[in-house]
Amino acid sequence: MSAELQVHRTDGVVEVTFDRPHRHNAFTRGMYAALRELCEELRDDTSVKVLVLRGAGGRAFAAGNEILDFLEADAVAYETWIRELLESLFALPQVTIAAVDGICVGGGLAVATHCDLRIATPGSRFGYPIARTLGNALSASIVYRCAAIFGESLTREMLLTSRLLTAERAHTVGALLAVTDDLDAEVAAVVDGMLAASGVTLRYQEPAAPAGPAARGRAGRRRGPAGRGLHRPGLRRGRAGVPGQGATGVRLSDPAGPGGCRPDPRPGPAE
Repeated sequence: MSAELQVHRTDGVVEVTFDRPHRHNAFTRGMYAALRELCEELRDDTSVKVLVLRGAGGRAFAAGNEILDFLEADAVAYETWIRELLESLFALPQVTIAAVDGICVGGGLAVATHCDLRIATPGSRFGYPIARTLGNALSASIVYRCAAIFGESLTREMLLTSRLLTAERAHTVGALLAVTDDLDAEVAAVVDGMLAASGVTLRYQEPAAPAGPAARGRAGRRRGPAGRGLHRPGLRRGRAGVPGQGATGVRLSDPAGPGGCRPDPRPGPAE
């Protein structure tokens, strides 16, 4: 495990702390690798009911990706690797909780939207200001999860204006379970409730909503023996990635239900 990703285990609970407060807990390749390794360990671990993710320092959950890592890597391959990690996180049979205290942007928001529940402090902020930073485009599954959690309108606002949403607005649209001044107490109360609940119910009766088109074949792992996951076809893709690269982006259109999009009649960038 990476020294910048602290893992604490108690009965039935694993708590992960992103520990780079001097960089607002921006994710490094090593942190992503450690989180991916942990997801592989937890996938078949029936002794763990809850996974809690949080950031150290009280200023950020995670402020995206470490830019130097991103610039030194093949952008398309790196983002594909991250997408696969996020799919692994989403597919976990445990209940996953993002405990947000501060900035939650970029890769940090991607991780939070691939969790089952999000709890935040009043000063927390959420967004994808990539148009003013890296200038890249998000993968289809990441945009899909953002729209599933925040809705299409706020997802467009985050991507097109680079504005950060307040915790109050996020809570209003249902993206947050709670906004609280005492994050530790609220998380502990939710975790206690999960530990007292039926493991079968938690494992097999979570709302079926896959991480996105790229995860259709994987979502059944957590959805019960029949793998009854829902998916929404019709996302239009185009080559909208890093300039000169072929990263796959996604265009949002009229919502077809929670987390879904109908096909956009406008031609995509690659058409």
